[in-house]
Amino acid sequence: MAYAEKRVSAAKGSKGKVSWRARYKKPDGTWGSEPGFPTKKTAEQWGDEQEAAMRAGRWVDPELQRKTFGVWAREWMKAKPKRGATIDKRWNLLQQHILPKWEHTPLIAFNWFDVDAWQQSLLCDEETTAGHCVSLMSSILTGAVDAKHITVNPLFGRRRTRATGSTAPTAKPKKTAEEQWATPEVVLQIAERLGPVNGLHMLTTAFTGLGWGESAALHRRNALLTRRQPYDGGVFTCPIIRVDPEVGELAEYTGRDADGNRTGLVLQLEPPKNKKRARDIDVPPFLARLLRYHLDDWKHGQVFCTPNGKFWRRSNFGRSVLRPAADGRDALPTVKGHKARSAWEPIMKGLTVRDLRHTHDTYQDQIGVKAALAFEQAGHARPGIKAIYQHPTPAMRQERLDGLEEIFQRAMRNLGLRTLWGRVDLVKRSTPEDDLPEISQMITQGQDLAA
Repeated sequence: MAYAEKRVSAAKGSKGKVSWRARYKKPDGTWGSEPGFPTKKTAEQWGDEQEAAMRAGRWVDPELQRKTFGVWAREWMKAKPKRGATIDKRWNLLQQHILPKWEHTPLIAFNWFDVDAWQQSLLCDEETTAGHCVSLMSSILTGAVDAKHITVNPLFGRRRTRATGSTAPTAKPKKTAEEQWATPEVVLQIAERLGPVNGLHMLTTAFTGLGWGESAALHRRNALLTRRQPYDGGVFTCPIIRVDPEVGELAEYTGRDADGNRTGLVLQLEPPKNKKRARDIDVPPFLARLLRYHLDDWKHGQVFCTPNGKFWRRSNFGRSVLRPAADGRDALPTVKGHKARSAWEPIMKGLTVRDLRHTHDTYQDQIGVKAALAFEQAGHARPGIKAIYQHPTPAMRQERLDGLEEIFQRAMRNLGLRTLWGRVDLVKRSTPEDDLPEISQMITQGQDLAA
């Protein structure tokens, strides 16, 4: 049973001041204490409340409630391992925004009013950063509830107040809908400008929906495999690109140790971020033909990499390859170590690899690709009950491939192009023996022509 102990202060300036300390028995049988009560009765009542909470199974140790957010956040980070890029992002949010304000705040002292006011004052480059900070803090405090450090997470389920007026941080202007996808003519112009390696990389992204990490990780052993499905008394076949479930994505992030200290750049192959992103993507005939020519000439294992066979860093590719091709560049004369270069007029300023992924899904919608197939090819999780009951069929796949092929061929005609990079004749040939069977989708009667 809880009881109270009398305490007489011997501190200078408060000598002789009397207070009371509550003593209570913890679940493990040891005695806990809590000082600072003005009367014996209040100390005993507080101790009785602790023991009642223990019997009800809802007791939280006051010492744990007083643990600071910084200490608990580090414990939580060690106990919640994630993909390397996710860990790096979380540590960035903690070190740059959250801990400078909240590191020494006891867990029990958090309330929504203070946190909401703080997040409105953040001067972030992106408005969403404040939301990510609050979301991470809420996850950490939920962990504290689960670990019985506090009884409730005051941030859970709360809607942030958006800063307005003069207090609102200046947000970057968002792209319009038209700026987030590229016409096929734009895609072809940029591909032609970039040449048969980097140009094919961008063309593949726009017509398959590969993400940056997926295309940079693509190995030749996963390029131009063959899909085979029984159909209409025969076998449907088409070439595919496989996003490998084990090494299907190139991850790029700052490595961290268990305490959040930077350990250097990490550039390595990892599994895709979820099961849906590991997939087989059907490749239209024109793209399969171009990929076959490329693989015949390309000596490296990665289909899209630097000329010396190393992984591209996303920022390097964007700055030195895609930005000049899309935004344009000035002419330069010959200087020591560099030959002259011609000027490039802008084609589509601000275009990114992510925009090309938007472009692919936009093309799919334009040609009426069925939802079951569109979600599968993009690597998206389809919501609702239809995701369980509807599945792609060979006829759906053929319709999609025909539609993408027509988009490409129409753009070539509009631009007056017969070849790309002056090396590949893309005009449809009249004789079957001139076609490449390994890169054509076919429905065969009673036999597998690829066998």
